[in-house]
Amino acid sequence: MSGLGDFKAVRKDIVNLLHQPEYDDGSAGPVLVRLAWHSSGTYDQETDTGGSNGSGMRYEAEGGDPANAGLQHARVFLEPVKAAHPWLTYADLWTLAGIVAVKEMGGPEIPWKGGRTDYVDDTKLPPRGRLPDGAQGAEHVRYVFGRMGFSDQEIVALSGAHNLGRCHSDRSGFEGAWVNNPTRFSNQYFRLMMSLDWKRKKLPNGVEQFMYYDEDLDTELMMLPTDMALLSDPHFSPWVKKYADDVDLFFKDFSEAFAKLLELGIQRDGEGKITNADNEKGGYLAAPKKKSSPGAPEKTSDDKVQGDEGKPLANKNAHFRAHL
Repeated sequence: MSGLGDFKAVRKDIVNLLHQPEYDDGSAGPVLVRLAWHSSGTYDQETDTGGSNGSGMRYEAEGGDPANAGLQHARVFLEPVKAAHPWLTYADLWTLAGIVAVKEMGGPEIPWKGGRTDYVDDTKLPPRGRLPDGAQGAEHVRYVFGRMGFSDQEIVALSGAHNLGRCHSDRSGFEGAWVNNPTRFSNQYFRLMMSLDWKRKKLPNGVEQFMYYDEDLDTELMMLPTDMALLSDPHFSPWVKKYADDVDLFFKDFSEAFAKLLELGIQRDGEGKITNADNEKGGYLAAPKKKSSPGAPEKTSDDKVQGDEGKPLANKNAHFRAHL
């Protein structure tokens, strides 16, 4: 077990768990980035509520938000790290895992500071509906990100995270990967958006997205309506082109915007110590590790329930192995 504040040891353990051959494209990296993103992206600048402090996704009110479907996989992947470092808060673990994953997948170094606390109950959770809806257009994107205090340039930079991972119809309703190599951080998302002929496609569930079929690789790629909105909007599109042409610029701007995202709602003093009321009153309060006994999957987003999110996922992995 590491000592309090030994984030170097935590980083090492996160790196060691990224290889997950039974999961999407063999890596937990993309879903860990999404976990960090969604745990932070609930912030509202006007009311100063939401954000990464508190790790609200431990509770059903936030963890059960349809926009967070599938993130139980990311949380379960990180449970061994929590077990190895019980002093560590989930709020720090989830955000740190995201920046470590980006770096290990070939992306930029992202500044990160610890000190987030875990809420002791669910009374301070933000309302649902604050995360982006991929079926919407440019004004929706601008409203959601603008509520957090992001500019058009920062919105496009953050959207570059779609270079990683894939959508699942049983989670978001959408299906497929944005790029050919969804476990390698690059600017391919922007390059493909600019260069390919994207066609509308209606999925069997009625959801519409955009697709391109790569005949050479026999692969179908996808884009969300919100992705294509970046290309059609006159204020977003110049940044799409800049990032498609200049990977170094994209890496720099993504690093800055993602670091800002993880700090939303967090107040620090001159020494970097968090001064939010919950932190000052309760200190660095780490929630206990989730229970190891099986529990009802529909309830296990709440750490007050004697549940285990890992049990249903283990069953899925067993089913996967049976078809190898």
